[in-house]
Amino acid sequence: MIIDEETFEEQTQIRFSRLKMIFVGVLLFGLFGGFFFSMIAYTPIKEYIPGYDSSELRKKALQNLFLTDSLITLYNQNIQYLNSVRKALSDDISFEEPEFSLVEFENQNQDTTSFTSPILEDSLLRAFVSRQDKYNPIVTDKVEINSLLFPPVTGPISQPFDIEESHYAVDIVVKENTPIKAIADGTVIFSEWTAETGFVIILEHSFGVLSIYKHNATLAKKQGDAVLSGEVIATAGNTGELSTGFHLHFELWIDGYPMNPENFFNFSEE
Repeated sequence: MIIDEETFEEQTQIRFSRLKMIFVGVLLFGLFGGFFFSMIAYTPIKEYIPGYDSSELRKKALQNLFLTDSLITLYNQNIQYLNSVRKALSDDISFEEPEFSLVEFENQNQDTTSFTSPILEDSLLRAFVSRQDKYNPIVTDKVEINSLLFPPVTGPISQPFDIEESHYAVDIVVKENTPIKAIADGTVIFSEWTAETGFVIILEHSFGVLSIYKHNATLAKKQGDAVLSGEVIATAGNTGELSTGFHLHFELWIDGYPMNPENFFNFSEE
């Protein structure tokens, strides 16, 4: 009730009940609560609340999450690649028959192609590349591979490729310091001395192809060097505990599987 102080005349009055007081209190609480919630949720003020992450921090965390996922994928790929190189160096593999074989290739091409020369490296390599390209949805002009493979050396084979004896290479008898040549364009990924196999050099080529040269006398290339097909990369020797004479221990790997080099090269001196 509002009263004039001079005349004591009643000016106005307001009546409240308990129910009205509760209703007004709840209404005011809801309005103020909604106002403060909006101020905190939709303005930068929320960043000053302890325990609440800033938008910039959440953005960086999301970027780091994607970066970490990419790094994990790259790490797994590198581990798989390094395991393949390690297996190639130690010959410690569980061999499974690869899908690609000389018999299969001849059956696919017997109606249209007949071989007039015992050297099959051209046709075999083209067949392998075509099989790989069939599963590649994107083809760029940057991917190149030689159409002709060069044998690393020529000479008689003292020990052939033999899966049962875990000899995943051919041993080619050569004279001391005979030049060893790269079979195709590639990059040197290993060029070091090992106790068992002496000076070893490994080249990485296109389409998952690795070529390995062991028991060398000297190495002409170091890790990271790019080499051309037919370029001298080493000289033949008799180094390492497992060597029994001057020869080249040559291995050819495709996608982590050892291949018989005689299916790709003619090591005959003729």
